[in-house]
Amino acid sequence: MIGSLHEFAPPPGRGTPGNPANRFERLRVEIDGDAIDDLLSSADHGAPDRPVTQYFRDFSKTIISRNESPDIRFNASLNPYRGCEHGCAYCYARPYHEYLGFSAGLDFETRIMVKEEAASLLRRELSAPSWIPQPLACSGVTDCYQPVEKRLGITRACLEVLLDFRNPVTIITKNHLVTRDIDLLSGLARFDAAAVFLSVTSLESSLARRLEPRASSPSFRLRAIRELADAGVPVGVSVAPVIPGLNDYEIPRILQAARDHGASFAAFSLVRLPHGVASLFLDWVGTHYPGRRQMVEHRIREMRDGELNQSHFGQRMRGTGTEAQLLTSLFATSCRRAGLAPRTPELSVASFRKATDKQLWLF
Repeated sequence: MIGSLHEFAPPPGRGTPGNPANRFERLRVEIDGDAIDDLLSSADHGAPDRPVTQYFRDFSKTIISRNESPDIRFNASLNPYRGCEHGCAYCYARPYHEYLGFSAGLDFETRIMVKEEAASLLRRELSAPSWIPQPLACSGVTDCYQPVEKRLGITRACLEVLLDFRNPVTIITKNHLVTRDIDLLSGLARFDAAAVFLSVTSLESSLARRLEPRASSPSFRLRAIRELADAGVPVGVSVAPVIPGLNDYEIPRILQAARDHGASFAAFSLVRLPHGVASLFLDWVGTHYPGRRQMVEHRIREMRDGELNQSHFGQRMRGTGTEAQLLTSLFATSCRRAGLAPRTPELSVASFRKATDKQLWLF
């Protein structure tokens, strides 16, 4: 089996070592012995220790997704990409790739769906009579500033549309690349229509490099906070996910460091391990921190009512039980000490305008 080879060691720069079975597929291929090297060195994957990333056109007919979850502070989001090259082993979005016929493992970080028409779709949907002005989250699933964005600029094109309409947006990212678009974000911020979260999981570069192999380093994420704040863009820090036994003790340090770099608000969420992500992540812990695997699993279960994941609203983000309550209290206390608001600022739709309004204004 692929997952049993190389003792679960992922290829350099990747978060997972192989592709576990897709839970929707009735058939799967199990490869034993040296055949795995032949597979990984094929044209589809590159060298055995360096699987290449492939990009596929996504022909979605809409770009705005609706959310009815009461524990998420947005009702609509846009996702320029499906899959994410950052390669975070814990990512709760991995199982979404199974709906495409891929695996939640290596496929998720090496087979990326690209929505080339995202900006034109967004313009069309914001222009529709049915659109009620409201904040959008970008992204609600995978990172809108993952590495390929530097070349494709799809997120930037979407921000240009949002600025045309003055429709508010909250950006969530792990990548310093967000600073490339400060001109657009500061333009939106002048209408109280922009906020950015930098996700900082750890300040320890060695842990971050293993945990999020293709995301920006902690120092560059803090630098992004400083650059955004200096440009007048409301910026905060998201300590997400908090992994008990691995990075939970860093919460006060992360919040203070973010505040020192100009952050004004903060959020956190407990690690979520739906479906196959649980085994992928625990194997990752066993590979990189073998002495902690049992303890990490035990503490997650302590906060998840004996499970590794909870899908109920009100529980999935924060967990349940005494340990989860203590974690929430630690976050709240650390926010107060650092001078951070424990919530996202309210964005305004007061300046929203349809495309026709803009054309008339120009004349």
